[in-house]
Amino acid sequence: MEIKVLGSGCANCKKLYETVKNAVSELKVEANVLYITDMMQIANAGLLRTPGLIINGKVASYGRVPSLEEVKSLINNQI
Repeated sequence: MEIKVLGSGCANCKKLYETVKNAVSELKVEANVLYITDMMQIANAGLLRTPGLIINGKVASYGRVPSLEEVKSLINNQI
């Protein structure tokens, strides 16, 4: 599983990255969690607002920081 957090490095982006790492740890899933700050990659992903969350190539969330429980649910839906 590949999970990408896309953002400029702002507080919300960092918070989402930490939330995703916690969710992966709690779920005990094998996942490669990446934090993407390159604006070209963010634009190429089609995100209009950050932070963005992409799970296995699909945009799962953008423009907000989902809760830990919501992130866990999004990950479970991709397993």
